[in-house]
Amino acid sequence: MKTISLLTFTASVAFAAFAGQAYAAGDAAAGEKVFAKCKACHQVGETAKNAIGPQLNGLDGRKAGAAADYSYSEPMKSSGITWDEASFKEFIKSPKAKVPGTKMIFQGLPSEGDEENVWAYLAQFGADGKKK
Repeated sequence: MKTISLLTFTASVAFAAFAGQAYAAGDAAAGEKVFAKCKACHQVGETAKNAIGPQLNGLDGRKAGAAADYSYSEPMKSSGITWDEASFKEFIKSPKAKVPGTKMIFQGLPSEGDEENVWAYLAQFGADGKKK
């Protein structure tokens, strides 16, 4: 009986660890601090609106250039990007290198840790701006 209980416990811990990986690997709290650099142009949360840049609610799985009522550059609209952790990290490292002609003037986040943390912060917001 102890063997079965130990196996069940081990499997439960492994499942919990694996399930936790379904979310972004970064630290959302640290990402919120880094996102302060982005707030001049982007909003997120239940009251978010488009500003200089589009609101970023529901970014995970959204096609680039698809936020309603935002005037995107043609290069961004035709980039073919669907946002996920990998595409976001590649873009935010150097936006103009990833999408030449984008209106985004941000120089980028050179730290992979910052990239992961900002993604973890943004990925927690659904399209309605509520945290998942």
